Amino acid sequence: MGLDLGKVEQNAALHKMRKRVIETIGRNMDLYGISLSTGHLYGLLFFADKPMTLDEMGSEMKMSKTSMSTGVRTLLDMKMVNKVWEKGSRKDLYEVEYDWYQTFTDFFDIKWRKSVESNIMILRKSMEEIDKMEKKYADDAEMMDMLHQDKAKIQDAFAYYQWLNRLIDTFENGDIYRLVPKEPPAKE
Repeated sequence: MGLDLGKVEQNAALHKMRKRVIETIGRNMDLYGISLSTGHLYGLLFFADKPMTLDEMGSEMKMSKTSMSTGVRTLLDMKMVNKVWEKGSRKDLYEVEYDWYQTFTDFFDIKWRKSVESNIMILRKSMEEIDKMEKKYADDAEMMDMLHQDKAKIQDAFAYYQWLNRLIDTFENGDIYRLVPKEPPAKE
């Protein structure tokens, strides 16, 4: 049986194209705080035609099962990969979340909400401290002026974080897509 050179060329071209996309995805995952190797793992799962086990991923990427496990756990935490069940398989299987809109929304919600809550908490604590200092230094005009300036800055920051919370809400409830509609899916 002879080797079909046409098929070999097709497969090589397909592999080259996929590798280029996987490399680009991997490099750009730093936007999500994800390492290059975990980005490559996401790219591998993106092109997989079926869910994969850690062993399969490790074999394909020439990485240890421990590295694969760490990468998959990161992707699971960011909701970029899903654990799936397959009849007859006793190993955990993983597949990429193909809804990139949802992936971005989940990432944005998780990261930004946490940051906003942390900043609001600090701003509230700072305002409480300013209130106490205003009482303590009521007779010191220079100190009171600085406290009022700081209070105005903190109030502006607080207003920004309230706005950012509302923006995050538009992602969570899907209203963002009324403002900026999703692109229609490609037709095959």
